[in-house]
Amino acid sequence: MTFDYTSMGFYTFDALCRPVTEIPPGGNTFFVEDFAIAVSGAAGSAAIVAAKHGLSVQAVGGLGDDLMGDWVRRRLHDFGIDTALMQHCKGVATSSSIVTTRPDGQRPALHKLGATGAFYIGDDQIDQLLDTRILHVGGVGLMDAMDKGRTAEIMAEAKRRGITTTLDVFASTQDDLPLIQPLLPHTDFFLPSQEEAMALSGVTDLEDISRFLLDQGAGAVVLTLGADGAMYRDRAGQSINIPAYQIEMVCSCGCGDCFNAGFATGLHLGRGIEDCIRLGQASSAQNAMGLGSQAVVSSLENTLKFMETCPLRR
Repeated sequence: MTFDYTSMGFYTFDALCRPVTEIPPGGNTFFVEDFAIAVSGAAGSAAIVAAKHGLSVQAVGGLGDDLMGDWVRRRLHDFGIDTALMQHCKGVATSSSIVTTRPDGQRPALHKLGATGAFYIGDDQIDQLLDTRILHVGGVGLMDAMDKGRTAEIMAEAKRRGITTTLDVFASTQDDLPLIQPLLPHTDFFLPSQEEAMALSGVTDLEDISRFLLDQGAGAVVLTLGADGAMYRDRAGQSINIPAYQIEMVCSCGCGDCFNAGFATGLHLGRGIEDCIRLGQASSAQNAMGLGSQAVVSSLENTLKFMETCPLRR
């Protein structure tokens, strides 16, 4: 296999600032303390964190024929990520966000859907796409062209070839469940946030949510619970609950996406599931300590050191 990790789906150009408590009225201006730009998105953040952790990474998604797309491609190259399957989609803009980070780390955003909805993997690209040990799909619900059945075909072929598959969504509602259900039988690890999983399932009890998603065919479900940590349930009956790290939150943008890459790093290293979850949480926690996705994540060595030294929440 050429790649350790392929991250397919939602790539976005983000402009972020903090702290923002309100939008200026009329044509007025408010001053902020921090401003940053970053590649983000359910596939973009995961790709960069995996690359920072030393995995060979392939990025797969859509970019507009614009300056934001040029910058996203260049930034991915900065981390040694292969972009041969990042498509320039004519007639659409690069998916982009303005993120207004609140003092408590929450991050209301203004988003342009853009090229994530336009890219499509043809039959002649399947072998290149699946030349990987782990396939991550992030951003179901935004990939308009791919969500019409193509993603399910790709994930089924990935499983046929023995590739480990991970799956994440984007701010899902119950209306997105028909898009997710065909993917779950081909998913080894489904990695939604608590809020996304509640919305998809229509129930609120975490055990009921996990059973519902496992009954749809997922091999395992990892629910990220924010400050309450993470919980893991799988079809074999394994059950793991792990508290979060104790940190000072700066910005929550991209936390779940960075968790996904940390979890995949553990899989790549052959770690046990509990260690995979810990690596995911450490990646997410570091991300939350800076402005812009992956801001504080720097290397596998430093992530492992963070795991050893950062206290857990009570």
